[in-house]
Amino acid sequence: MPPLSSNGRSGRPQRSGGKDSRPPNRFFRPRWGFLNIVATVVLIFLLISGIYAEYAGQSQAVPTVPLSTIAQGVKDGSVSALVIQDTTVTATYADKSQKNAQIEPNSSLTGSLERFGVTAAELASTTVSASQPSGLLYWTEQLAPFIIPLVGLILFVWLISRQMRGAGMAALSFGQSKARVTLPEDQKQRVTFKDVAGAKEAKQELSEIVDFLKNPKKFLDIGAVIPKGVLLMGAPGTGKTLLARAVAGEAGVAFFSISGSEFVEMFVGVGASRVRDLFKMAKEVAPAIVFVDEIDAVGRARGGGFGGSNDEREQTLNQILVEMDGFEPNEKVIVMAATNRPDVLDPALLRPGRFDRRVVIDLPDRSDREEIMKIHVSKKQLAEDVNLKVLAERTPGFSGADLASLTNEAAILAAREGRTSIGQFDFIRSIEKVMLGPERKSHVLSPHEKEITAYHEAGHAIIASVLPNADPVHKISIISRGRAAGYTLKLPFEDRKLQSRKEFLDDIAVSLGGYVAEMAMFDDLTTGASNDLQVSTALARSMVTQYGMSDKIGPVALESSQGRAMFGMGVGDKEYSEKMAAEIDSEVNRIMTEARATAEKALKGHTKAFEAVAKRLIEAETIEREEYEALLAANGIMVRKEAKAA
Repeated sequence: MPPLSSNGRSGRPQRSGGKDSRPPNRFFRPRWGFLNIVATVVLIFLLISGIYAEYAGQSQAVPTVPLSTIAQGVKDGSVSALVIQDTTVTATYADKSQKNAQIEPNSSLTGSLERFGVTAAELASTTVSASQPSGLLYWTEQLAPFIIPLVGLILFVWLISRQMRGAGMAALSFGQSKARVTLPEDQKQRVTFKDVAGAKEAKQELSEIVDFLKNPKKFLDIGAVIPKGVLLMGAPGTGKTLLARAVAGEAGVAFFSISGSEFVEMFVGVGASRVRDLFKMAKEVAPAIVFVDEIDAVGRARGGGFGGSNDEREQTLNQILVEMDGFEPNEKVIVMAATNRPDVLDPALLRPGRFDRRVVIDLPDRSDREEIMKIHVSKKQLAEDVNLKVLAERTPGFSGADLASLTNEAAILAAREGRTSIGQFDFIRSIEKVMLGPERKSHVLSPHEKEITAYHEAGHAIIASVLPNADPVHKISIISRGRAAGYTLKLPFEDRKLQSRKEFLDDIAVSLGGYVAEMAMFDDLTTGASNDLQVSTALARSMVTQYGMSDKIGPVALESSQGRAMFGMGVGDKEYSEKMAAEIDSEVNRIMTEARATAEKALKGHTKAFEAVAKRLIEAETIEREEYEALLAANGIMVRKEAKAA
């Protein structure tokens, strides 16, 4: 059955701006392959040969006859014109046909015809002319059969040599950096702190970097040394890359950006070579900022035993360490990096002299979300009923990337329906689309499945409204979205950074509400509760192994927040015994059993409201917060005061 709404949201880092400007390639990179070159040369040769053959064929189309035949034509008046060229006589007859004949060298045409009985009077009725070919045409005709193959051979050799030279240069450029460069003169891609909403503390930390890049003398005169590396840490989509670009934009310096995965290649040493080339390029245009996104791709802790001593990733990491704080100081090149996994980074990266300044970028709070949405809707046509404050309240846990996706989805919904402005209803629908996925209108439930889904969601909602530490319900729906057949949208009263043990226990009980409701109403279970069981079981296990919320196990962290590996160990390794593993399983089972009992007790005590909500869901398919609270009040459930004030 449907997953409940989560307070934590995730997304991809937001990339703003257009295409990154890249430095020109320093080497020729061939585009043609060997087979393409061969095919091109063959086609050119065939084309030239065909043209020559056509020309030669036309020149040989006139038949050659004895001179006596042409003399007879002059006598009977059928020859209208005679053209002599060297020793060749071309006769044009009255029917426009032509015939060639040969005369002896160093003899005249008139004398040759007189020997065949042609008189001067008969010859006078025929037009006689002489044609003298140019030297270029003559030698072209004579040498063409030899020149054309020779030219084709020379062209073939030249293209092959060019291909080999390009391949050699491409091999030389294999170790060059592939960083994208944004120069300070590029105003189209310039990003400043005004373009980044929220993250007040992070911008304050980074403003010192901007001040140093603008006025380094102020710091150097007093003996201060600016941090050489700045590590941006935060959840995906919180704007780490955007902040790095904003620092470069505020300072007006060159910005070199590259992903950590672009250093890793099949051949050992290529990544280290690219690191050297990257820093060399940055030094040439210093002051500059070098930004490495997802640095955990190459900056993971060494010594795991994977890849041996010549592991390409470790070689690349070693070169980064040397460039940041090695033999040659880089006073005007500041390295910035971003990661959402700071726990896996090598300690050498985090020591003073390297990434010694760490900036944490949290998910935006309510006011920050409102400011972020103002930036994203600044170029969109909004209706008068749009209230960004209300939207910010309904999006707890959304990252900047989620909010960008939300505003874009709202614009798409409005355009799809043929409207020229975006309304509040479009934003409300886009929130649900970003959280749960699009509506599956083609996924029609049978009447029995619809009834099961309605009681399932009603179970979630009633238990959430009864338990004191659960979040209030804002919407219930049995319309399929994404992979969920229905959903219950719960949102907290206010943004929270911490969660208590009681809140976790109530959340687990709410997750089991659909499971308990199906058993109570149908005395059977469906696969709809599978996701609820996965979420609640994972939460119970985290309480025991990560948060120390088990009285039996005590305040011990047995697993990390990223999985079952800690302190650089392998995925299958664990630091506790089989006996402890059995106790963990026992505690998880106890928490789940008690949560089920809590859910059953809450549901049995409010059966009337439970059935009323389920029946209304079957009729309307969707219940909003106001209607839902009215149903609760009509069936004896008091709405919490905090919910009324929200």
